[in-house]
Amino acid sequence: MLIEILAAAPAAPQNAFGFWEAMEQGGVIAWSVLAILTIMSVSSFYILFSKLFEQNKVMKQGQSMRSTFWRAGSLKEGAAKLEKNSAYRQIVDDAIQADADHAKLTDPVEAHDWLHGSIERSQDSIKSKLATGLPWLATVGATSPFIGLFGTVIGIYRALIKIGIAGQASIDAVAGPVGEALIMTALGLGVAVPAVLAYNWLQGRNKRISEQLGAFSNDVLGYMASDGGVKPAAASAAAKPAAKSAAPAAKK
Repeated sequence: MLIEILAAAPAAPQNAFGFWEAMEQGGVIAWSVLAILTIMSVSSFYILFSKLFEQNKVMKQGQSMRSTFWRAGSLKEGAAKLEKNSAYRQIVDDAIQADADHAKLTDPVEAHDWLHGSIERSQDSIKSKLATGLPWLATVGATSPFIGLFGTVIGIYRALIKIGIAGQASIDAVAGPVGEALIMTALGLGVAVPAVLAYNWLQGRNKRISEQLGAFSNDVLGYMASDGGVKPAAASAAAKPAAKSAAPAAKK
């Protein structure tokens, strides 16, 4: 009896105006817009996560540098304590190489200017590497709404054609094209908003990293210009307690 009642129950009406139905009605243009926006979205998230990994790595290198580098007796000893492919190691190695190359110059150039230019070039190369991929995020954030708008315009155009053919604006005639148009708008915004947020966030983190690299470069330049007499305040403060603790031991 129950089986007969269930069999006699009317089947649920099928939705003819869903996402996939609207895409099928849109044809090649709708699928092309969807493919382009999908590629933009996937590439944006790939850049976001890869840049986050790269930035976190440089930030950890900065923490390691502050705890070990300035405790060394010389730049070469300090560089040996840093990671081989560290951004801070690159600055120190380039500074040491520039100091060695200065003696080979036949045209007299101020050592400070030569070292400053070499360290600045090294710092700029690191900044350029950190900024790789960010222009693509800006491009996606700026263009994806218009790509979605293109699909919206085509959907509205198709709706107007159906109205003209039917002679009246019935819901069943225009629901598909209008739904397609709204979907294209939503997809464009859904791709643009995360890309813009990621771009601004990564740019802010890059700015903080650049400030840290600039401060470190200035400290290295001051150290080299003073033959090791000038060190960062944190390094000098850490050296004083060590000297005080060594003094009682010497008295004993």
